[in-house]
Amino acid sequence: MLKQLKRSFFLIIALVFINANVFAQCAMCRGSVESTVAAGETSMASNLNLGILYLFFAPYTLVCLIAYLWYKKSRRNVNKVQRSSGIAG
Repeated sequence: MLKQLKRSFFLIIALVFINANVFAQCAMCRGSVESTVAAGETSMASNLNLGILYLFFAPYTLVCLIAYLWYKKSRRNVNKVQRSSGIAG
């Protein structure tokens, strides 16, 4: 089980560091970016995409952290129950 958990962790880390071109914009943001790109300024478009991806990544990190802590606590409780059931019998 630990081997599978390590493999999953490294897969997630690898996916985080993969550089992919992603276009994630709402219609209003896309319109404003297209107008600024047409005017010759491209830094706003790249910064907006980066900001959207940053906001997309944060909730998934939080969910993974909560799941990990929940898993560790449940494993600790299972071990505690197994130790106490062996002594009581």
